[in-house]
Amino acid sequence: MALYKISIKTSAGKELAAVGSKPDRQRIVERIQGLASNPRPHGSEKLAGYSDRYRIRQGNYRIVYLIDDDAQAVTIYKVGDRKEVYR
Repeated sequence: MALYKISIKTSAGKELAAVGSKPDRQRIVERIQGLASNPRPHGSEKLAGYSDRYRIRQGNYRIVYLIDDDAQAVTIYKVGDRKEVYR
């Protein structure tokens, strides 16, 4: 299976840096890196209303991302607490 290129929007990078504890940040980064080999891992869900956006869960945090299969790219759009990430 081909590796997908991971890119993170600037706003998502700031949200990731604002995550409370270092262990949580490290787990989120590992989860994002795993998207390179499998952009649709077990537990990922397609977002309603979008044709190409998905979310995955990491603890109390959610990672919202877009998959472009033609360009083999994954773009991270939002990283945040599950209560606030969809606002």
